[in-house]
Amino acid sequence: MDLNSPSGRLWGGRFETGPDAALMRLSTSPAAYFRLAPQDLRGCRAHARELERSGLLDGGETVRMLAALDEIEADIAAGRSLPQPGDEDVHSFIERLLTERLGTLGGKLRAGRSRNDQTANDLRLYLREQARALAGLLLDLVDGLMDQAAQHTTTLAPGFTHLQPAQPIVWGHQLLAHAQALGRDVDRLHDWDWRSARSPLGAAALAGSAIALHPELAAQELGYLGACENSIDAVASRDHVTEFLFVLAQAGVDLSRLCEEVCLWCSRQFGWMKLDDAFSTGSSIMPQKKNPDIAELTRGISGRLIGNLTGLLATCKSLPLAYNRDLFADKHAVFDSVDALQLCLPALAGMVRTWKVDTARMRAQAGEGFTLATEIADGLARRGLPFAQAHEVAGAAVLYCERRGIELEALTAADLAAIDARLMPELLPHISLERAVAARSAWGGTAPERVVEQLARLRAHVAAQRRWAEGEAA
Repeated sequence: MDLNSPSGRLWGGRFETGPDAALMRLSTSPAAYFRLAPQDLRGCRAHARELERSGLLDGGETVRMLAALDEIEADIAAGRSLPQPGDEDVHSFIERLLTERLGTLGGKLRAGRSRNDQTANDLRLYLREQARALAGLLLDLVDGLMDQAAQHTTTLAPGFTHLQPAQPIVWGHQLLAHAQALGRDVDRLHDWDWRSARSPLGAAALAGSAIALHPELAAQELGYLGACENSIDAVASRDHVTEFLFVLAQAGVDLSRLCEEVCLWCSRQFGWMKLDDAFSTGSSIMPQKKNPDIAELTRGISGRLIGNLTGLLATCKSLPLAYNRDLFADKHAVFDSVDALQLCLPALAGMVRTWKVDTARMRAQAGEGFTLATEIADGLARRGLPFAQAHEVAGAAVLYCERRGIELEALTAADLAAIDARLMPELLPHISLERAVAARSAWGGTAPERVVEQLARLRAHVAAQRRWAEGEAA
């Protein structure tokens, strides 16, 4: 290992004794943190070329260094090189492997950089990769929602406010509402990526490097848009991490809203859909049960996503500039959130693609709860009655039906006359589910033709999002 650090640590020369075992247990990275080895190796390659530009490595040494880093990456990927108990973190792990292969030449790579800018760079590279990967998984779910919506652009269903029947809609419109929200989460990841595409390499500990003098070149090599403007900010800030966690938490909230409705829709009381056996579970005691566990587990995961965001925000609160070891906690929050979404999103997409819908039951419920009351009020308003009065007359019609145990669609001309003289027979054709949804024909409304147009626009936008998620430049 490093001749100045026989223990294999990246520090220790000024200490008279070694660290206590309790300190090392606290300070050593958990096993999950070593997943950043590929990103650390990318940074090592860029830094090796920077050292050659600075004259600390000659051309031959750079070639040997890069070849050794390639070998290390292959060995780690194949499981031939694994972290050992003495490897405090991914940086010391890589340096150990490098010096085992190159001797003193391997120790040269540490010049002009710090673990502060290394760890900031590793996590930023990881987040940028995961932003696209998670966007792809979210878009798989959006695709499933769009495909289902395309089958239900004329399927009538009750729309709800306060979880009470409100107005009739076409069910494809409801599904696209969820797709729109999730699509915005993908937009947020794209927007986050643009703002976070700045390299912290070259910031070193905090003041910048006296050796790595061209961080803009390393940034270009690593796919960033440029280097961070301020070396202190580069190593001390984690707003790009908390913002990333916010996007994931918001996605979790959006997913939980969809999942809550799935639990309702497939309940016996709603009976709108049946989940495929492959995406459901049963009960260990009740043989008849078919449970929406994917939806319920995802609702639970949303709480973890919110908690990870909140926890890291609290960690970052009041931290003085520049780097502080408190920021060691950023990776736990990120890895847990990323892993959770990678686990639930494919299952959700499969659940959505395979559910079966009872359109007749939806249609039967679409008018229940007097959802056509607004049609009466609107019809009166179109005939010149002030809406405040029209609202009262429509309410009287609801009360009339409620007392007789009928829905508004069952009203006759005689009923209208009995309720209020201002309720003309010409209103009867408008007290219809089909007429109600057709009337909502403004941009963004539930009219079938508007829903078809919305779906087409969303598909085009998703196609552009997919290109970015699959690697198109920011």
